[in-house]
Amino acid sequence: MSFIYFDHAATSPMSSEVLAAYVEAANGGPGNPSSLHAHGRAARERISLARDTFARLLSCQASELIFTGSGTESDNTALFGAARAQRQRGRSGIVTTAVEHHAVLHACRQLEAEGFRLTILPVDEYGRVSVSEAKAAIDETTALVSVMAGNNETGTLQPIAEIGDWARNHKAIMHVDAVQAFGYAELNLKEMPIDLLSLSAHKINGPQGVGLLYVRKGTHFQPILYGGSQERNRRAGTENVAGIAAFAKAAEIAYGDLSIRREHAEEIRSAFLARLSEHLGQDRFVVNGHPDERLPHILNLSIPGVSSESMLMNLDLEGVSASGGSACTSGSLKPSHVLLAMNLSTERVSSAVRFSFGLGNTIEEADKTAKITATISARMRIRL
Repeated sequence: MSFIYFDHAATSPMSSEVLAAYVEAANGGPGNPSSLHAHGRAARERISLARDTFARLLSCQASELIFTGSGTESDNTALFGAARAQRQRGRSGIVTTAVEHHAVLHACRQLEAEGFRLTILPVDEYGRVSVSEAKAAIDETTALVSVMAGNNETGTLQPIAEIGDWARNHKAIMHVDAVQAFGYAELNLKEMPIDLLSLSAHKINGPQGVGLLYVRKGTHFQPILYGGSQERNRRAGTENVAGIAAFAKAAEIAYGDLSIRREHAEEIRSAFLARLSEHLGQDRFVVNGHPDERLPHILNLSIPGVSSESMLMNLDLEGVSASGGSACTSGSLKPSHVLLAMNLSTERVSSAVRFSFGLGNTIEEADKTAKITATISARMRIRL
């Protein structure tokens, strides 16, 4: 049986070029970047080259970049590091949205338990935050604002530029989780009103276990890990040299082919929707998320009458890998907090499935998966 992988938003396959970069760095010797000998200097040079690559791609200074172990660590480091530093300046408010990744939401709840005042902004039926409501929540006491660039479950893009400008006017720190948007949206940090930005390697065909955090020069921030002096004393722990080198290669490839990546994902998505309409009927499913302000590689849809669990199990039996939402929660039976925040009906939430596309996917796979999805849907409805 042939297999179709439509779960790139959970983790994406490493490309051959990235894997080669990883192997080359891993074979480069046992050097610790903190060591002063030749092996250590060689490892440190690999990290410096990778940092320079990201600085060029993101239009920022290399000294503003911190390598971490994951997108979650980047989010946590940004939130705890900035909020606690801002509290020392008399600021105690935190503003975020109801559709953030749990790496942000759970961290914000912990900060609330530590005494911060937390405001969670609602979203509309498309999962998009109101700029006016965000402005009303941000004032002179706000320490930190955290709004994701693109949602990992629906693909909906948020108005981060407008919110970031308002946060900057009130001297609040603006954090953006761009883990899912990176590789599909341009991020010019020299021009954008962003103080902290979180990225992850395995969403852009890089290795798992590597992340990046941008901290704009002058941003009030303190480390949350203590130990060695790595990453300019901002993130203790020996760096993942091979992973960082591979991450930089993945980013270089993604940014070099940004328009092609977007067009390819959009073509797969459009083909899937067209074939699903043909085989299932356009009135038998509904797309969740914003129709226009969205990432091109994520498609979240509901097929009323067919539960998410049943659809995913049957897709898996047919060799198709998809997801019920965030990969961090899809192993549970809990309904998506993102779809619930959008105030969708119980039927839509309970029947939602996320397909996400990327490297290696083809139009033929989209056609085949649409037909399989329609067949499963018809079979499940007959049983009801």
